[in-house]
Amino acid sequence: MSVTTQLATMLAMIGMGSWLGAALDTYNRFLQRQNRKHWVVFINDVLFWIVQGLIIFYVLLLVNEGELRFYIFLAILCGYAAYQSLFRMIYLRVLEWVISLAVRLYRFFIRLCYYLIVRPVQLLLQTLLMLSLFIWNVFLFVLRILYQCVKILFAPVRWIGFMVWRRIPQNWKETLKNFFRYLAGIIRPVKNMIVKWVLKWRK
Repeated sequence: MSVTTQLATMLAMIGMGSWLGAALDTYNRFLQRQNRKHWVVFINDVLFWIVQGLIIFYVLLLVNEGELRFYIFLAILCGYAAYQSLFRMIYLRVLEWVISLAVRLYRFFIRLCYYLIVRPVQLLLQTLLMLSLFIWNVFLFVLRILYQCVKILFAPVRWIGFMVWRRIPQNWKETLKNFFRYLAGIIRPVKNMIVKWVLKWRK
């Protein structure tokens, strides 16, 4: 391995040591160990270190074709120590700022979707409901007026019919009553059949 390759390897591994420190702080920030079960923490730790090992080996493979030397581990340790002493506090502040910005952007997007999509749909549905209720109330009001008008218009007819009915002989009255009972007996089964068909169709 040439001196240039060794120097590039040293710089790359110092950088990977700093990357490892930043990745570890980011991982701990999002994992929140105190709120997780032990087996969940264990599985996440194993996966984290496997991924970090693969990333470091991939960088090493790009720099010196994957040759392992003792100074590589020293370079990683130096990079991690440099991160801890020089960059850790700055990175944590930047990380918290990025997380806070992402949360605010998420909340802004949710509110934007609410006021642009959800709220207009709610207002439209409320308007349609109120309009439907208004039309229904107007329809009922018109029906009541028509009913009262029909009652007033047919009051003389009803009175005349009552007077005529009183003058009909008793035997004719019985005949008419029997006729109406006969009609009711015919209409009732038809009505029951229609009701059963409607209920069956609704199911």
